[in-house]
Amino acid sequence: MPADLADVVAEVGGEMEAHRGAGHVADYIPALARVDARRFGLAVVTCDGRTAEYGDAWVPFSIQSISKVFTLTLALHRQGEALWARVGREPSGSRFNSIVQLEAERGVPRNPFINAGAIVVTDVVLDGRACDAAVADIRDTLRELAEAPNLDIDTEVARSEAATGFRNYALANFMRGFDNLKHPVEDVLQTYFNQCALRITCRQLARAGLFLAAEGLDPLSGRRVVSAEHARRINAIMMTCGHYDASGDFAFRVGLPGKSGVGGGILTVVPDQAAIAIWSPGLNEAGNSQVGTMALERLASRMRWSVF
Repeated sequence: MPADLADVVAEVGGEMEAHRGAGHVADYIPALARVDARRFGLAVVTCDGRTAEYGDAWVPFSIQSISKVFTLTLALHRQGEALWARVGREPSGSRFNSIVQLEAERGVPRNPFINAGAIVVTDVVLDGRACDAAVADIRDTLRELAEAPNLDIDTEVARSEAATGFRNYALANFMRGFDNLKHPVEDVLQTYFNQCALRITCRQLARAGLFLAAEGLDPLSGRRVVSAEHARRINAIMMTCGHYDASGDFAFRVGLPGKSGVGGGILTVVPDQAAIAIWSPGLNEAGNSQVGTMALERLASRMRWSVF
């Protein structure tokens, strides 16, 4: 790895100063509508334990759909390959909360990272236990991976999502009608809204995702988080589906597996090298961080990081 990682991070971060505030915050979730769009944080944690940070790397933000990476990890651990009978592995080409595609495919979501697919994954994580226990499992998993014992749920965001999540209720009820949800819709969505409302920093998120850069083994703790095969599958789905219907553009520009969230965060994996977390709340038309994507493109290019 080039020795000038810290210099490159500082250089890219400095270049983003002129772009702070670009894009539009996710105003359809009231609690996120109040977030300062000028925030920008960047953190890199390498497999050999180095870190580089810029800006608001220690300011907590709402993890939103990035949580789907970690619930997918838990679901694969619980159900293994049987999971793929209930959720597909193909890019959707449609909006992340589309019901049209779901109807055409008889209640089986295209992939685990669109909302319908993530709701099915949450249903698997919920299996055999109460909602509170499943939420605690997701939260505690992030705490351990991020080495952040105080990481917790933003209850205001969770309530805000529950109060405005009408399309998610529609998706969940539709899939329940096809018997692709096994638990009561209310329990599944309560779990789902809480996982999306976790508050995390760039530094914590990069640390939490590092196991995906090392074939499922946390290179710093030595803990086996997930099998190497499942880690490769998660990375593949991040590459092809991690940015909704703009996943191809992200792969073209950045060339690394990544998962975005409407809170403005992006988790990106550099296989065998590092994990990157970036946060800039202003979103582009596809619902991905506008400044974050720009910064990742420059960082990957200058570090010569790409899977291609």
